[in-house]
Amino acid sequence: MPKKVIRRFLPDHEVIKRQKALKIFGNVLYNPNLWCLNRRSASGAFAVGLFMAFVPLPSQMIMAAGLAILCGVNLPLSIVLVWISNPITMPVMFYFAYKVGAKVMHLPPQHFHFELSWQFLAEQIGTIGPPLILGCAICGLVCAVIGFFGIRGLWRYSVVRSWQKRSVR
Repeated sequence: MPKKVIRRFLPDHEVIKRQKALKIFGNVLYNPNLWCLNRRSASGAFAVGLFMAFVPLPSQMIMAAGLAILCGVNLPLSIVLVWISNPITMPVMFYFAYKVGAKVMHLPPQHFHFELSWQFLAEQIGTIGPPLILGCAICGLVCAVIGFFGIRGLWRYSVVRSWQKRSVR
């Protein structure tokens, strides 16, 4: 069941191979292990994608692709999962990560009014930067571990259930 559900949401691998941003990986994209979908590759892709969703940089998809290639996990799934942090969810995710980082560093949370300007970012990076980065790392690792073991468990449950259905027949 998870394999069928996941395949439904994945883009075609030929479309991904033609992306200009992924040309930096060259012929590595033609490795068939990056495109197969099994329990190991799916759980690893969930870990990579969910971790990279918490990276506060604009090149999350390219970094997720690079990490998926290094780990040998499903490339399209890891790229798709990065979009959990889309423009709608990103402020909530990063604010939560900042709160987690401030709590771990024993810092009082800074109250600030957000402005979309370079001057605001330059002024605030010294105060909100370290807790934000630490919180993103913590949240990314926790989500990656939960995603990894969650998909492995769901996949195993689905296989066991299908075997039980076959034995009943």
